[in-house]
Amino acid sequence: MEEKLFWIGVLMGAHLFLSHHFRDKGRFKGDTRFTRAWHAVFAALAAFVAAVLLSVSLDNRRGDAVTSMLFSWRQLSYGLLAAAAAASYAMWRGLSAKARVKDGLNATMKEDMEWSETVFSAVLLASVVMYLFIQAFKIPSGSMENTFLIGDHLFVNKFIYGFRVPYTRKKFLALRHVKRGDIIVFQFPSTDPREFQCGGSQYGKDFIKRVIGMPGDTVEVRDGRLYVNGAKAGDEPYARYADAYRYPKATEQVSREDYQKYWQDRMLGKMFSEYVRDNFGPVTVPQGQYLVMGDNRDRSCDSRYWGAVPDYLVKGKAWFRYWPPSRIGFPE
Repeated sequence: MEEKLFWIGVLMGAHLFLSHHFRDKGRFKGDTRFTRAWHAVFAALAAFVAAVLLSVSLDNRRGDAVTSMLFSWRQLSYGLLAAAAAASYAMWRGLSAKARVKDGLNATMKEDMEWSETVFSAVLLASVVMYLFIQAFKIPSGSMENTFLIGDHLFVNKFIYGFRVPYTRKKFLALRHVKRGDIIVFQFPSTDPREFQCGGSQYGKDFIKRVIGMPGDTVEVRDGRLYVNGAKAGDEPYARYADAYRYPKATEQVSREDYQKYWQDRMLGKMFSEYVRDNFGPVTVPQGQYLVMGDNRDRSCDSRYWGAVPDYLVKGKAWFRYWPPSRIGFPE
């Protein structure tokens, strides 16, 4: 969302810059064809921004947001339709209404510039805050119950693991590194929009899970119970097991080397489906990556199915649940 806001801010900033340029050239002094056309441009921009942000917001609520893509074709289509309608209305109104002139400047142009400056400043500031510091996130599924419930809203601390350089895999000024037990928000590790995992394409979507395996750890699940580096995991008060049935192991004929390769290639879920839920591994977590699971262990599509999460895809740490009021607090 922050990258979308940034480019919207750039768009409004370009309009503001050109408006100041035309004003200084004396193009906004009266009711001319140019002033009516430029007002129509502003109306189109405002409608485009409003329609796109509304479409993005609705996609976020449905869980259809793709964070790796700036705007989808559907979102752009809605924006362009709204822009065309707003520009047409502005041109029609400009022809039918008498222009007001204030202090030698077309009053409509002055109002447009004020609104453009307000939107530019607010959107750009919001994008910087969301990109570097804090981002709102809504829980889309029950995979983290009972730590988070469907519909919970929380803030994600984005600066704790360092600031990411835009459009790169590099981070800097990290306060600390990811630790086992952290609840992290990350972009789903897929580079192909056509790849299906967890019942659909997860390309570019944000997930939330708990870190179970650190780089170099050996992780295994036996009859639903977790083992890390050969030892049974200690107390996990957050873990929930909702299913009394346990799937039998279905990978006896697969060598450990092949199993590791299938897992790193994100193929286990496709090959063995639910059978990896209760009997998984052992696998070794590659360097620079993390094995993550949902707290609702029997209802979570996680690293058991589609592999580890590279560090550069980690966006931040779940920090504070602010909605609903009855569940306000810091997650554990």
